Amino acid sequence: MYPEYMIPSLEKVAQSRNKRFELAKSGKPVFPPMSAEEREDVLTKFHPDYKSESRRKIRLGPNKGELITTEVADMLESHARIKPELFDLSSPDYETDILIIGGGGAGTAAAIIAAQKGVQSIISTKLRLGDANSMMSQGGMQAAITPQDSPTRHYLDAMGGGHFDNKPELVRALTEDGPDVVKWLEDLGVVWDKNEDGSMQVLHGGGTSRKRMASCRDYTGAIILRTLMDEVRNLPDKITVLEFMPIVELIMDSKGRCAGGVLYNIETEEYFTVKAKATIIATGGYGRLHIRGFDTTNHYGATGDGLVMAYRAGAKLMYMDSVQYHPTGSVFPEQIAGFLITEKIRGAGGQPLNIDGELFVFPREPRDVESSAIIRECVQHKKGITTPSGRVGVWLDSPLIEMLQGEGYIQKQFPAMLRQFIRYGIDITEEPMLVFPSLHYQNGGIEINAECESNIPGLYVAGEASGGVHGRNRLMGNSVLDYNVFGIRAGKSATRYVKTVKLGKLTLEHVKDYEQALKKSKIKTDRIAPVLLPSYTPEDVRKRQLTACYEGTLR
Repeated sequence: MYPEYMIPSLEKVAQSRNKRFELAKSGKPVFPPMSAEEREDVLTKFHPDYKSESRRKIRLGPNKGELITTEVADMLESHARIKPELFDLSSPDYETDILIIGGGGAGTAAAIIAAQKGVQSIISTKLRLGDANSMMSQGGMQAAITPQDSPTRHYLDAMGGGHFDNKPELVRALTEDGPDVVKWLEDLGVVWDKNEDGSMQVLHGGGTSRKRMASCRDYTGAIILRTLMDEVRNLPDKITVLEFMPIVELIMDSKGRCAGGVLYNIETEEYFTVKAKATIIATGGYGRLHIRGFDTTNHYGATGDGLVMAYRAGAKLMYMDSVQYHPTGSVFPEQIAGFLITEKIRGAGGQPLNIDGELFVFPREPRDVESSAIIRECVQHKKGITTPSGRVGVWLDSPLIEMLQGEGYIQKQFPAMLRQFIRYGIDITEEPMLVFPSLHYQNGGIEINAECESNIPGLYVAGEASGGVHGRNRLMGNSVLDYNVFGIRAGKSATRYVKTVKLGKLTLEHVKDYEQALKKSKIKTDRIAPVLLPSYTPEDVRKRQLTACYEGTLR
């Protein structure tokens, strides 16, 4: 239930609802979309990426001298978890055709494709198979599947949403493969939402010129990934899954090709080596770094591990100065702070309102613009609603959806969202949700081409760990399409590669070289990466633990 002091604001929301409903039903713009100039202004002044302290120059590696997100630069300028000299690479513990690092959507899709082509793979995953952001996506997947749409229109929307910084060849692959991916997933067992006539149900998302959001209620990611996981489990002769065993460092060969990785067993704290003819990084993003101190929608293991390993090995990164904040993360109840409120809510008619019940931004602006407008409303205009713990947010008027779409629409289309809030005494069919931008997506990543190849032979990347697909801002639903399109492409590319490659002597010399580069750059740090799991121990407690450890009093 909402605190008593929020009631006057809730009443203002209710009082303005009928007028907003009439405007929405009439087809008149309740609030006009921003012009290009207005978008640029709000981004420059209020998006977290534009703050001077948000970026700094990285001092070593392939991207040396570039401005990148501060927390990411700190993570890249870190020590390895291993001492290379302790490993005997002449007799690896595992050997396979393809090593796939990450058990989310991109990793499982790649493994399925490889298996269908008769190639063996190992999926190394930090937590359980399926513990990934892929599982948590809600609203849907974009694909140009209606007669009114086309991959070309989808391409233009994606390019515009990314501020035309996207790599065109990647966006072309994404949008042209989209319709085939919808069918591929359906053939595997994904049950898409359909209209009564059997056609696909599609909705708008922010920044889209056509309705193209295919969905499975608000369980889209869960339905897709469970289907992919089922297929993986049904191919045990071709796919080996190693759970709670993340890769912590890549292995190279004497000819500069990627040749596997070093495994760490989280449960036994043992290290193992994997020799692989090809390696696919599908480790997802870095939301659990809590960039700029924001709450996050990301799963517990999202700590950017693939970036660290690839960068040490010499892989080029791109757009690491850009972070996506989802406009609508929950800020109340505070037990679920950061919880994703799908953009599909706004696609169905939900509206962001300030403390006075006023609509202050077009509800379906691209995500970075929408987020910036919400931040402006709270910070500059002081029209946010403060929670008991001091967070601030705006209302997302979900009851309006029931008026626009008909009674029972929320229960049918957003069952997960409805249940999540009912647990805390809030019925979103009758009361709005309180939201604020939440750290959501890693726009940049490891640079690839349309075949998912990095600049390191034998190293492929798919999904959120890659860079260039979305430019500096991703549109809703393109991430689900991304991990499927490029997971499939990575599986195909790696399969072709392994049939011709002959590896040389295995080596971890690049890890030693990176350590020397840290010293040469006079970088002093006690950070160790990959991070693996985030720490939520308060700074003062960490310091006490460290002191106790050195004094011998910690038990």
